[in-house]
Amino acid sequence: MFDMFGMMNKVKEMQAKMKEAQENLKHIRVSAEAGAGMVKATVSGERKLLKLEFDESLMNPNDKEMLADLVVAAVNKAMDEANDRAREEMKKHTEGMLPNIPGLDLSNFGL
Repeated sequence: MFDMFGMMNKVKEMQAKMKEAQENLKHIRVSAEAGAGMVKATVSGERKLLKLEFDESLMNPNDKEMLADLVVAAVNKAMDEANDRAREEMKKHTEGMLPNIPGLDLSNFGL
């Protein structure tokens, strides 16, 4: 027999765990470097750029293109790592909450 009340409780429990996991994303900080550490980008688990650091040697007007390339590389690397950490955090908080259904893709929900 289908237990609607039990299912509703599970949904509420899952919503609470998802909200907690999303709140925890604010506290994740990921840094990545490019150009052997000449550029360092720090992003949050919410995929927001928080800080950019440059080596003094890059402050040459003749190297603007290289600086731009290094910034893009560092930010993209940090964003990828933050995405991975956020996914782990969401999975940790929702583990065992959803049935393992083959073909069910929940990647848009951070799972």
